[in-house]
Amino acid sequence: MISTVPKSYDPRDFIALTFHDATAKFRDGSDTPRAYLERCLETIGEREPVVRAFVALNPTGAREAADASAARWKAGHPLSAIDGLPIGIKDLLETKDMPTEMGCAAYRGNFPTRDNAAVWALRQAGAVILGKTVTAELGGAHPGATTNPFDPARTPGGSSSGSAAAVAARMVPAAIGTQVGGSIIRPAAYCGNVALKPTQGGINRGERQATSMSTHGVHAGSIEDMWQVAIEIARRAGGDRGCPGLFGPPTPPAAAMPQRLIVLETEGWPALDAASQSAFEALLENLRRAGVTLVRRGEHPWVEALEQAVGNARAVCNAITSWENRWGIRNLVDQHPDGVSARAKATLEKAEAMRVDDYRAALTERAAAQLRHTAVAPLADAMISLSCPGPAPLWSGDVPGQPLAPRPTGDFVFNAPSSLLFAPAVTMPLLSVGGMPVGVQLIGQPHDDARVTAMARWMLGAVTPIVTGR
Repeated sequence: MISTVPKSYDPRDFIALTFHDATAKFRDGSDTPRAYLERCLETIGEREPVVRAFVALNPTGAREAADASAARWKAGHPLSAIDGLPIGIKDLLETKDMPTEMGCAAYRGNFPTRDNAAVWALRQAGAVILGKTVTAELGGAHPGATTNPFDPARTPGGSSSGSAAAVAARMVPAAIGTQVGGSIIRPAAYCGNVALKPTQGGINRGERQATSMSTHGVHAGSIEDMWQVAIEIARRAGGDRGCPGLFGPPTPPAAAMPQRLIVLETEGWPALDAASQSAFEALLENLRRAGVTLVRRGEHPWVEALEQAVGNARAVCNAITSWENRWGIRNLVDQHPDGVSARAKATLEKAEAMRVDDYRAALTERAAAQLRHTAVAPLADAMISLSCPGPAPLWSGDVPGQPLAPRPTGDFVFNAPSSLLFAPAVTMPLLSVGGMPVGVQLIGQPHDDARVTAMARWMLGAVTPIVTGR
């Protein structure tokens, strides 16, 4: 059995847990979904006391689902390619068989006994809903108990902290996360996963329609499992109301080499640490050697215009989301004044100081950035950027009597642009800095999810990862 003990991370030799390559053994009877599940539960038993990725587990229900899946595979009639896949669900999404407490004391004991649209679709596809993964409070900035699987002194990122950590710790081959600013791509990058943040509205959010930039996405140990989970959900539940949903083939897109990529620096570039910047530049050089043409700001006026348009993306994302969430959070604080963190209350205070004109101005900035993004489409196949500002930061908790840490789960500065642009993004574990994962992402035009996935698959197979600072 592969060791599950944390070690210095190296993308060249780390072996993630995968599912797509297990199904052939389900067909010939040399393995079963139940046995696969039991191996996951064994790993959870070993790693969970330190990683703390789950807030709830349902091993009884999971075993029943795995046994039913095993019978379907034996009969030669699986419901889908992910029939029997154990999966974690971020605890913002409702599940009929487990509580949905959203990382918030005010929701302690909340048990709606119904499924989110994506969870329903996963069950229809035969996936095994194993547990609820830890989320930062209400999907915001106040962290839960989860630690980074490669260094428990560091954050796994947020707000999809448990989903990222559960995959990185080899507890499950895939998990569902959500993103408004950077909550899928950043934690995946800090934990060495692949992940898809789809085109806005690509996966049906079900009951979670309150904000205009929230998306469901997939963390996984492989690009194949990432795509298969996403497309199986979309084929059954579709996209958000008024959206056409995720487009793409019913199986993972074949690897495709990009010919030209725009290097998107974003507003995070000036503050990036030297080691991470050097590692990223070395990866870009590997891409050049492989024959990919790179276009940077200053080399084309449209690229420079896009960089300027997303130069305030972090603040714009915060403004839009804060305004859209403020009524719901205000009601929650009024009903449960001791059930919401001081960090969430501070965010609410800033939101309530906004005027409607501030929200309108943020929407205008978002629309202008999207136009600039559309304009660069003829210049390149996609954009490439870092997925996070270096390795996951150390985090041991707030210090009593001291100001609250502004970003305890890390900075989403490299994720804000794709959220603002409604663009698909795929992060890849291609860098190790100081023994910790640092992700690199491809960002496409809206509805280019499959194309970006194909290019990411090529990069993972053809481009040598960079390891520095060990």
